[in-house]
Amino acid sequence: MQSIEKVENIKQLASLAKEIWFEYWPGTLSNEQIEYMVKKFQSQKAIQNQIDNENYTYYFINVNNENAGYFGVSDKKEYLFLSKIYIKKSYRHKGIGTKTFNEIIKIAKSINLNKIRLTVNKHNINSINAYNKWGFKTIDSVVENIGNGFVMDDYIMEYQI
Repeated sequence: MQSIEKVENIKQLASLAKEIWFEYWPGTLSNEQIEYMVKKFQSQKAIQNQIDNENYTYYFINVNNENAGYFGVSDKKEYLFLSKIYIKKSYRHKGIGTKTFNEIIKIAKSINLNKIRLTVNKHNINSINAYNKWGFKTIDSVVENIGNGFVMDDYIMEYQI
């Protein structure tokens, strides 16, 4: 059984994020870029800053009393920004992402938002396919310099509720 639990333990979340990022991104991103991005976006300090200053809320995806993944959202007033959705390798392709996305839709509705937006790496074909299956449409693309010689080369996708 899957449940969604608001994150109370940021240290635990940062540890889970690092584990998942290093199992998911090799082959698409260099280890140096993964390390840099984890530190910049998913370290304890970065997560705390996002919660305190950027209106983020993080949730654990719990399956059979284990944190199988997590997601982070931010209310951008005109849409809910789905910043992160990551699931451990051993839990992928079991419908957990779809169930989680249905919970994300409920979160958007609860704050009276009728759109969900996200950015996704242009080479992240598995995630792009999942988002398309869920009904997201690509509305733009962006290349963002994130420092240290690295960029995020992403599509912007949107889901209409």
